[in-house]
Amino acid sequence: MDIFFLGTGAGMPAKLRNVTAIALKLLEERGAVWLFDAGEATQHQILHTSIKPRRIEKIFITHLHGDHIYGLPGLLSSRSFQGGDTEVTVYGPKGIKEFIHVSLSLSQTYLKYPLSVIEISEGIIFEDDQFSVEARLLDHGIPSYGYRVVEKDRPGTLLADKLIEAGVQPGPIFKKIKNGEAITLDDGSIIEPHHFLGPEQKGRIVTILGDTRFCENAILLAKNADLLVHEATFSKGEEKLASDYFHSTTHQAAEIAREAGCKQLCLTHISSRYDRNDWKELVDEAKEIFPNTDISEDFKEINIPLN
Repeated sequence: MDIFFLGTGAGMPAKLRNVTAIALKLLEERGAVWLFDAGEATQHQILHTSIKPRRIEKIFITHLHGDHIYGLPGLLSSRSFQGGDTEVTVYGPKGIKEFIHVSLSLSQTYLKYPLSVIEISEGIIFEDDQFSVEARLLDHGIPSYGYRVVEKDRPGTLLADKLIEAGVQPGPIFKKIKNGEAITLDDGSIIEPHHFLGPEQKGRIVTILGDTRFCENAILLAKNADLLVHEATFSKGEEKLASDYFHSTTHQAAEIAREAGCKQLCLTHISSRYDRNDWKELVDEAKEIFPNTDISEDFKEINIPLN
């Protein structure tokens, strides 16, 4: 599981930071990529990476401001030409369905794959046997959602040597035991899986928030997260400006991470008023409150190891 930043700026494209797009790479877990927001030129950013658009399975839109959605129609269109034939599901606030429909219909764009668009409300918006995704409203000028991605706990490592000692030969039985199935052998003895599996592997939690002021829902979504991705449009001391524009400062993002008990914080949505020489200062500001803080850059990747 890896987070890959395709765009990390605020408001409009800048030379050092494109507008918002974040890829959650789940290649080992499900052979897929989940995208969070798709600002202008997201597909151009992808061209400079190893990410394959045909691998994109789900797209989660935080809110409908242009710097988070203007790249979506182009990406959906190009995916057809890049070998994508599997279904894509787009989740987002009310209005995302109309935005996509109008963009594709007026441009007479034909998709060669099924597209499902789900307009969300608060709560669990997706769940299968591997992951669940929870959405909650944040505090922005328009409806803006944060997303909490929870990986479900995995069975422990199969203790193959112990199974062989018990007279079980490698083969299909190993897979059944790994999946938690009890097996009856030819001699009538029963192999209980919990005796032949290592400790259960705890699932990981990633929280990706849309634009927001400091709010309680951000803390709830980030509770005990392995990684929190939080906007920090402004530096500390600019709380009044951040509030006026419905954004957060470095200190406010760090306070969310601290109160939520996160393991790691990564700042994003950085205003172009701060150049490369200022970025370390922004990180240091957040570290005053939450030491394990990093700052995003376009094409930066963060691995989220198993617990």
